[in-house]
This record gives sequence, structure tokens and C-alpha cells, in this order.
Amino acid sequence: MLDDVTHPSVLTSASVLRWSGREARALREARRMSVREFAAHLGVSDRVVSKWEAGGPSIRPRPFNQAALDTSLARSSADVKARFAAIAQTQEARATPAGGPHSCPSGARHLVRHPLDGKAMTLVDAGAYEAGRDGETRWLPGFYVDVYPTTNADYSRFLESTGRRPPIHWLDGRCPPNKQDHPVVNVSHLDAEAYARWAAKALPSREQWEKAARGASGQIFPWGNTAAPGRCNSRESRLGATTPVSWYDEGVSPYGVYDMCGNVWEWCASHTDAGRRVLKGGAFTVSLTRAAPWAFHDASVEMYGVDIGFRCVAPVTDLLALLSI
Repeated sequence: MLDDVTHPSVLTSASVLRWSGREARALREARRMSVREFAAHLGVSDRVVSKWEAGGPSIRPRPFNQAALDTSLARSSADVKARFAAIAQTQEARATPAGGPHSCPSGARHLVRHPLDGKAMTLVDAGAYEAGRDGETRWLPGFYVDVYPTTNADYSRFLESTGRRPPIHWLDGRCPPNKQDHPVVNVSHLDAEAYARWAAKALPSREQWEKAARGASGQIFPWGNTAAPGRCNSRESRLGATTPVSWYDEGVSPYGVYDMCGNVWEWCASHTDAGRRVLKGGAFTVSLTRAAPWAFHDASVEMYGVDIGFRCVAPVTDLLALLSI
């Protein structure tokens, strides 16, 4: 670890006053290391590095890790330092724009950014809601839900950190070009659970998913009570493929959650039978009527498909505890 000392004459003056997750990622990329390699180089866990990078400028490594990053940069070659300076400058300039896959919708309230996977989450308040086709009154404790489905970019960071097998359609283990902000697909329930564990989250129960999609009043669709195919990516759209997760601004739920109808089916934690779990929300492959949030489908935990993805939830107390670390 930290043993690649270069001759003092080739060191440049690159330095960091105070490290954040953004500069840590810039240094890793400048050294052309994977998350695992960089973690071993610094003497920390790959989970720590993933947390830094997910938090970006809002994450400040602890003092002893700040010192390790200082040492790593100081011992880097001139080429690495030059790359670091260029990457850090570029990262700062290209902060995620409004409407991007991890931005927070302007109309939503109680938004936080999860400190481990970096995804925007919104609060679904504790209380009663109208559930099912007949509007049965039920009650749920509060929870946070991902504003967007898990994207290919999100899943790529998980794979890099864990070494888990990528989806079968990714060539050479890489996400298809121009699909970074599309929902990840060809993931089984087992894959989705593994991601949730890695991110210290959970898959939603069918009840949590439905409340996040319909709101407390139990409206038929996320946007209201009228079928509107133009507000989601269902079979009526005739696109025949996934779309970026932030496309359908007019289709968000009362909590500001995107893609709760159409685009991809989403795995839930709830059982229907041994070895089978609930799928919610429909997909680009099915009609809007099948995508209504009160409806559901189910499948074996080992099944995957081009129209199956997921998003996660987190209990309020668990997430607030993570944010306070």
C-alpha cells in the first residue's frame, strides 16, 4: 500500500486542501485503478471508497484517510498528478445537471442523497393510504424511496465494488453505450437483493411500492385517475426499449417518484409463493392497464429479462443514522 514512491525531482505541486469524495474519485481515476485496487492501495475497504465516490463533494473522509490520500497524491508520478488536476477540474465543471439521473426533482419534498450509492431518495410519510383496486385503507410507517429506478450507471458502481457478474447483455462486462441513465435490466431478484444489501437499503414491499406510486389518496395512476399513455413508457409508446429514467416529468407520483408506471417491471420483497416475488409497475413491453400500481405480476427469484429492473427503499431511522455518520 502507498509504496510507489517517485523521485522528488519529478513531483509536481498538485495538492488538496481538504479531500472530498469528488477528489478521491479523481485520484483513483488518475491512477487508473479499480475501486478494489484503490482501496487496497490506501488501506481501506472498497465499501469506504464507494461511499466516498457516491457522496461526491458532500462526503469528507476522516482525518487519517485524508492523510492517506495526501500521501498517495504526493507519491504519484508527474503524469498522475497532471491527470488528477485535469480530472478534478472536469468533475467540478460537469456537476450533474438538473433533470439528470441523480438530480432531485424540483417539485418533490424531503429529499436526501443516500451516502452509499449516491441516489436521490424522497420521504414517503407515515400514515394511512388507499390500497388495491377497491381502495382499502391501510397504514405504513414512513420510509425513503429511490426517486429513480436503479440505472446502469448505479449498477456499474455496484459491480466494480463487489465483482458480481454483470447482466448477460453487457458486452465485455460493460454497460451498453448511451444507456448509463437507463434502468438496469436482466437482473434477477437475487441480483437486486445483492445490490440492496451493498447499498444498506432494501427492496420495497408491495405495499411500500404502491403507496410511493399512488400517494395516500390511492389515485389510479401516479399522475392521477385518467389513463395517459404519453406520461410513461408502456407498450402504447411503441418505443420497444427502455428510456432514460428522468424522461417522464409529467408522470411522476405524488411524492415526485419517476417511472412507477412503465419502462421496466420492478422487483419487490413480497412473496407470492415459495421462491417467487412480486413485480410492480409494468414495462415498455406491456399495456398501460397492466402497469396500474395496484396491479402486480410475479416471477421466480432467479428470473431476469429485458424489461425487469428494481429500485430500493430505506427505513427513516436507518437512513438518518447513515447520514449522521
